[in-house]
Amino acid sequence: MKQVISLKSSREFRRLYKKGKSCVDKNAVLYTRRNGLAYNRLGITVSAKVGCAVKRNLVRRRIREAYRLSAAGFKKGYDLIYVARVRAAAASYRSVRQSVLTLAKNLDLFEGTP
Repeated sequence: MKQVISLKSSREFRRLYKKGKSCVDKNAVLYTRRNGLAYNRLGITVSAKVGCAVKRNLVRRRIREAYRLSAAGFKKGYDLIYVARVRAAAASYRSVRQSVLTLAKNLDLFEGTP
């Protein structure tokens, strides 16, 4: 199983929030910016407003899996941050996956069709 490379430092998160392009959906917000590397890096933020730790981790796992399954179609060289909204806690995996794909399409992050 191929792992997803993560964004970890708060400096990188702040840079994307400030200078990146964004797109909004009912379940998440996507921030993106070119990173000058040959691969994508993924960051996921889930606020305490979403729910207890179990719900936050569930939402995080769903977003990461939805990205992992469609990562081959993404353009390379981007940093991505998905910020989960409160509605994502009650959403099904199918709905979260659709949000991940829709946000990426809206920001023109696909090389072909997902």
